[in-house]
Amino acid sequence: MPDPLMLLPRWTVPVEPAGVVLDDHAVIIRDERIERVLPAAQARREYAAMARLELPQHVLIPGLVNAHTHAAMSLMRGLADDLPLMPWLKDHIWPAEAKHVSPRFVRDGTLLACAEMIRGGVTCFNDMYFFPEAALEAVQSVGMRAALGIIVIEFPSAYASDPDDYLKKGLALRDRYGQEPLLSFCLAPHAPYTVSDATFRKLSRLAGELDIPVHIHLHETEQELDKSLAEHGVRPFERMRRHGLLGPQLISVHSAHLDSDEIALLGTHRCSVVHCPSSNLKLASGLAPVAALAAAGANIALGTDGAASNNRLDLLQEARQAALLAKAVSRDASAFPATHALRAATLGGAQALGLADRIGSILQGKDADLVAVRMSGPELQPLYDPVSQLIYAASREHVDFVWVRGKMLLKGREFTGSPFSGLDAKVELWQNVLGGIASN
Repeated sequence: MPDPLMLLPRWTVPVEPAGVVLDDHAVIIRDERIERVLPAAQARREYAAMARLELPQHVLIPGLVNAHTHAAMSLMRGLADDLPLMPWLKDHIWPAEAKHVSPRFVRDGTLLACAEMIRGGVTCFNDMYFFPEAALEAVQSVGMRAALGIIVIEFPSAYASDPDDYLKKGLALRDRYGQEPLLSFCLAPHAPYTVSDATFRKLSRLAGELDIPVHIHLHETEQELDKSLAEHGVRPFERMRRHGLLGPQLISVHSAHLDSDEIALLGTHRCSVVHCPSSNLKLASGLAPVAALAAAGANIALGTDGAASNNRLDLLQEARQAALLAKAVSRDASAFPATHALRAATLGGAQALGLADRIGSILQGKDADLVAVRMSGPELQPLYDPVSQLIYAASREHVDFVWVRGKMLLKGREFTGSPFSGLDAKVELWQNVLGGIASN
């Protein structure tokens, strides 16, 4: 267990209460949790013997939560760029996965993703991919927090033969590791166009019985909507409603094409929407109406998607993109301000994953998942508003320190342990294996 530690940042942004910035406060970490948040002068008196970390140029924020990614696909970064979603999937990604995805691929790819995310201030990610047990191995070796997807899809893969097999394997993993403090699980049906009504009925029953989130790509492209209308006579969202999947447990990823009734229902049912702006832009899929969704009452979270469709697992970039695009989509410069973007990148993701009682804000009793961002240098001066500067000017390169459950994973931009030893060589081997596909 990490030793007790007093953090003394220049600013602390707890996220809860909304809009609060604390000047010259201390955060006391003990027994992996946040023991207190109090004025720095008082903390120096009351905890005089405690080890201290002075952070006079830093803003302390909750750990960032990447609410949607496919971590192992980091090994496919740049494999097939500048293509629309379905040609990208059918002609490039799915063939590469069929040929090469294995436990080793997933373990190595997830390690690469973890290294990138930690250096960008991400302390928790929500994963959807094959061989989740291999991703689990990587996550545990690193010390990050992850929500692992119990992936479900109709077609066979090297991982499982049919929907029942996917569920059987994923649920067995959850039964085995469900009590691990840094792990949680989601049911993860891939998308309405790859999952049948019979499987959705089964998933709806399981979600209610197990009280587990349902993580799904939904309304990502106009083609997805056209296909659903042709095959089912209704839009994908209506299929979710008919199967009883609307509610706080639903994590609707992308949601770029919604009508006013669907926006209202997502809000009324307090669903979570994970906005992945960079991936949506790169694949020309569309843009989620996040300002309207937030106004309707939906919980907004942010995701990077996989590195194959984004190229960066950079949640600070996603926060900036989300804030700027919301203004453009709504034609309202006040839409989705910096405070909302930061909430989406932290507490919004935690809420989507059912972890808001443990992470996502800097409150007494919560796990000490924290990030210190250096707010110095000409690119960040002058500084009038720390939150605005964090979202609109800072970048992942300014992340200096990262803690997960009180354990320091990043110190001065360097990893504190050696979980990534030999990673460069592993990635080079995979590049050689996959390179032939990229050149075709």
